[in-house]
Amino acid sequence: MPTVRRYVAEVIGTFALIFAGTGAVVVNDMTQESITHVGIALTWGMIVMALIYALGDISGAHLNPAVTIGFWTARQFDGKQVVPYIVAQLIGAITASVTLRVLFLEHDTLGATIPAGPWWQSFVLEVILTFLLMFIVLNVATGAKEKGIMAGAAIGATVGLEAMFAGPICGASMNPARSIAPALVSGHLEHLWIYIVATTAGAILAVFAYQFVHSETSSGADAASEHHTVEEGS
Repeated sequence: MPTVRRYVAEVIGTFALIFAGTGAVVVNDMTQESITHVGIALTWGMIVMALIYALGDISGAHLNPAVTIGFWTARQFDGKQVVPYIVAQLIGAITASVTLRVLFLEHDTLGATIPAGPWWQSFVLEVILTFLLMFIVLNVATGAKEKGIMAGAAIGATVGLEAMFAGPICGASMNPARSIAPALVSGHLEHLWIYIVATTAGAILAVFAYQFVHSETSSGADAASEHHTVEEGS
């Protein structure tokens, strides 16, 4: 039963994420940009922050297949849980997009991520954006208790700022489920591969960078500890 609760939390959390985030895009389009691009970016950042605080203690509030794969690559997540987590995330995301389709039948894309320029531009941007997000997630979600308390604010701020500056070009997905759901429901599948491959690659690259940085830190700490022990013994 505890495991089932984690899956349900991921379904609910990813539903809320996609419903609020892509919902802001849809409502903005339907109301002559009353929300504005800044408002959309803030919506993404705030919903991520709220969900981390609400669900972090239950499921870890991954809400993102790339993040789940990243934690597994970093050996911080059980491999047996990867597929169920991703399935739960996709169920939540697709349910949110279906709900938005029912509410806004006349909207074409439902907030799908579509490159504004050449495909490679959005691909590179999504790799970098997801790299930065995953790197920050790994650094703030583990370690000192005080740092963990601020994880939601740090991760939410990262999502918001990345959506702020990169959203107009690539959509700032950083999340395969965020792109898969509106693409499937709206039928705009032509660029979906970018947002699956690039986000996953960015998350995995972030793990290697995180491990390298922390291996250097650990080595330095170990060396300092050994030097201090020698001095005590002399």
